[in-house]
Amino acid sequence: MKVLTVFGTRPEAIKMAPLVEMLNADAEIDSVLCVTAQHREMLDQVLALFKLTPDYDLNIMKPNQTIGMITANVLTGLDDVLKKEKPDIILVHGDTTTTFVSALAAFYNQIPVGHVEAGLRTGDKYSPYPEEMNRILTGHIADIHFAPTTRNRDNLLREGIAEDTIHITGNTVIDALLRVAGKPYEFEDEVLKNTDFENKRVITVTCHRRENLGENMEQIFGAIRMIADEFDDVEIIYPVHLNPKVRETAKKILSGADNVKLIAPLQYQPFVNLMARSHFIITDSGGMQEEAPSLGKPVLVVRKETERPEAVAAGTVKLAGVEKKTIYELAKRLLTDNAFYDEMAHAVNPYGDGKACERIIKILKNSENLL
Repeated sequence: MKVLTVFGTRPEAIKMAPLVEMLNADAEIDSVLCVTAQHREMLDQVLALFKLTPDYDLNIMKPNQTIGMITANVLTGLDDVLKKEKPDIILVHGDTTTTFVSALAAFYNQIPVGHVEAGLRTGDKYSPYPEEMNRILTGHIADIHFAPTTRNRDNLLREGIAEDTIHITGNTVIDALLRVAGKPYEFEDEVLKNTDFENKRVITVTCHRRENLGENMEQIFGAIRMIADEFDDVEIIYPVHLNPKVRETAKKILSGADNVKLIAPLQYQPFVNLMARSHFIITDSGGMQEEAPSLGKPVLVVRKETERPEAVAAGTVKLAGVEKKTIYELAKRLLTDNAFYDEMAHAVNPYGDGKACERIIKILKNSENLL
């Protein structure tokens, strides 16, 4: 069985790397890896961490690339790979433009598609943008759906996806996280080296989504600055995204506070270790809503909605919105109400047990006669 795995961004690479490792190690599977390099440097960091060498690298990343440019370059580049390799199935992940366009290219070549992390929905096609529609469109092309949770399966069923094509597997991000978090590690970043994790309550922040640029981001950073000014035993660490608009807003609002550290973006291994040593997380990221609860860390999601409502229902995540007052009050409560903190920290993570990749490969093998 020839399986072609395609991904292009750092989040996809993190979540697909343990699956590719297992595919490569399986004697019954001919595993081929193609990366689009929708992200370049960040993607390469993950490939190096997991010691993966792509068979094909489309290397599409260009300065100031638009979604249209990514779409055209992935579609034409991958078409050549598919015609040469003629895989039995291609595997794509999640909601990136690489994901949707790879599924489309496979459809044009009449090659079955397996969608890993299928069925997440916010219900708003413009938030997250363009990820929500990328995921929906991929779902309606895919032939096999690897849904992390029962809620994801139910989303697919409501859209008319055949029940026998949907499989609940857990999320592969937990497989990756547990593997990386289990390794001994010492920080190389000077700020993190000198952070007093024993005596300070560290809050890790990430914020970069398109829909939060502008007023929303100013509100979010305003709340974070209020917390920093009020609690002198708190250390806030923010690996700032490379987007100039994000950096400008962060510098304007968060600079000047001694207990706020604006640092360069981190590779996956140090970032996992930073999460593991943090008191709690403030983020607009999707993946961190799955990762941090596995480490017993409460998460405040600074977005208006989330495609991961299972974490909210389980109590590991609170949807804080984008208004300064609400974010500040929830963060303050986590710092002052021990029962509230413990309730979130000890909630059961709904995203799996670290065996999602194992389940996916078993399903692929059992589905071989259907492809």
